[in-house]
Amino acid sequence: MPMRSLLIPVALLAATPAAAQSLRAVPAQPASEAEALRGVEVFLINEGEVAVTDTGPRTIEITAADGTRLVLERAPGPQPTVAPHGFAKARYVPVSVAGRAVPPAEQHAAAEIPEGETVVQSSTGSSAAFVDRFEPHEPIYGAFGLKDAGGKLQVSFAFRPFAEKAPLKLGNLRFAYTQTMFWALNQPSGPFRSTNYSPEIYADIPFDETTKVALGYRHDSNGRGELDSVDLNRVFLRAEKRFDLGGDWHVDVAPQAWFYVGRLGTAPDVKDYFGYTSLTAAIGQDNGLKLALTGRGNFQTGKGAGELFVSYPLARIAKGVGFYIFGQAFTGYGEALDDYRKNDTHARIGIALTR
Repeated sequence: MPMRSLLIPVALLAATPAAAQSLRAVPAQPASEAEALRGVEVFLINEGEVAVTDTGPRTIEITAADGTRLVLERAPGPQPTVAPHGFAKARYVPVSVAGRAVPPAEQHAAAEIPEGETVVQSSTGSSAAFVDRFEPHEPIYGAFGLKDAGGKLQVSFAFRPFAEKAPLKLGNLRFAYTQTMFWALNQPSGPFRSTNYSPEIYADIPFDETTKVALGYRHDSNGRGELDSVDLNRVFLRAEKRFDLGGDWHVDVAPQAWFYVGRLGTAPDVKDYFGYTSLTAAIGQDNGLKLALTGRGNFQTGKGAGELFVSYPLARIAKGVGFYIFGQAFTGYGEALDDYRKNDTHARIGIALTR
């Protein structure tokens, strides 16, 4: 998603002398006090020549886009180590409204965030990544059910290899990877009975603030050899539109269509079960309940599948918890590629890191 305009803070308070010499805190500009209540992302930029380990200033005073001046306070979090000329991210929340509203003509100009890696010092040593390039993709979760439902574990992420403003629209390019594992907890020793591997590459093109269109290629495989390989290679076109319902509620609708390319392994009839289209619809509230339903199938054969996700942030129940309580249900064909001809219905519950 495109980054909001950034604002140079009016004041940095309670910073340590060492950090104040080289760390500069640059917050993303919220539209209003109401939006800031969800948390404001602040970039801690190291302008010095040596690494700095610091959490940043305790409080920051900023001006929202509507002119409201806010005092932000740092939320609890790990203490990052910021490389020279690099940056780290911190989360701040508003604690008060400061003084009068500031007219747009008097507001500070936007500040540029330098490209650089985020460095974190932990018990495993110093680790680094271009953290701002990673994005949530499909949900990351672990969910568990009774009997043959077993456990279903999924990891998924998208990565933007080029800067948003890169030439030739390369900033729209994404690489994504999803891996779904099925854990047979009802069997002795609890083996992983099947795994789906799904890399994809696509261009994510924004049309406006509520609409995106993606064109790309996706490979799905069960990771097996020539004798029992199931491979789906698809070129897809999908769109996503968000509708604001008010009160922080919104609906997302995402239709998708594809055609198959290349080989299908030992499963030439997989098209009969996966079809050529899908539709995802989700209704949710920011920092609240979300329900998402995906359906796909082949209209000619009448075979397909539906999957339901339900999630709720545990932070609403237990302050400081950073994941979701999560429910997942599937009915139809092709949950696991190894058993794509099998009609299954499973329900599971667990936790999710993204949704």
